[in-house]
Amino acid sequence: MRITPVLAALALLSGLLTPGAAHARTTPAPPGVQARSALLVDDGTSEILWGRRARERRPIGSLAKVMTAVVVVHEGGLNRRLRVKPQHLAYAHARHGTVARLRPGDRIRVRDLLHALLLPSGSDAAAVLAEAYGPGHHRFVRKMNRLARAFGMTRTRYSDAAGLPPSPGHSTARDQVVLGRYALGLPELRRIVRKPRHALRAGDGHGRYVWLTTNAMLGDYPGLLGVKSGYTLAAGASFLFAARRHGRTLVGVVLNSSPTVRAARFRDARKILNWGFRHTR
Repeated sequence: MRITPVLAALALLSGLLTPGAAHARTTPAPPGVQARSALLVDDGTSEILWGRRARERRPIGSLAKVMTAVVVVHEGGLNRRLRVKPQHLAYAHARHGTVARLRPGDRIRVRDLLHALLLPSGSDAAAVLAEAYGPGHHRFVRKMNRLARAFGMTRTRYSDAAGLPPSPGHSTARDQVVLGRYALGLPELRRIVRKPRHALRAGDGHGRYVWLTTNAMLGDYPGLLGVKSGYTLAAGASFLFAARRHGRTLVGVVLNSSPTVRAARFRDARKILNWGFRHTR
């Protein structure tokens, strides 16, 4: 596996999570946040603005797909065409994962499969990518964990390319913010996670697809940059997010804002970002 950007990534992340002591002493926490774990960081200063149980290990559901996308971008070959097989769909359905409704036999460029992975949170797309880039799912998961260690995500262990049960793995709010900052530094991923939709015309080897994002804050919250929502029964409603206003970029995450109400993650993220932009600087 080529990990050519790792040194740059480590330089970017080395200063992450320096406690914002001044804010801790003088600024109250954002009110009404329900998430079991959460973190908000100023991307420009690498300062923690607020956190709650940020190093507590938790399942993260489809947030695992962010690392899946990072591994693929590191490996390259984004214009390759990969064939969708029945077993890719069977994997997603057997684990009750969300799907991009890929059709067996279609040959789709990796670049477009990344949209299928990150916008509608396609577990079928995760299966296609993992098989090709492992090669095989188990080897692919090892690559995910290798990158996690390289990024200093010391309390993260991936067990599934889509973050699905029965072995979803675990991470922390702190580690997911580390990954979110890095992913936003990759131009290909930064472009994808800002899109509300991606339309793929029917072409050589595949039919037409239209994929809509699961990120309900895109187009609704000024300055939102993405990144990825996630949900499983074990992980609850979770959301890795970033927004930019007045020259500042804030990156945060909420893990398990609710075990059942998926909109709770977006309410939490809005409260945290509003608080961050209003009460910290």
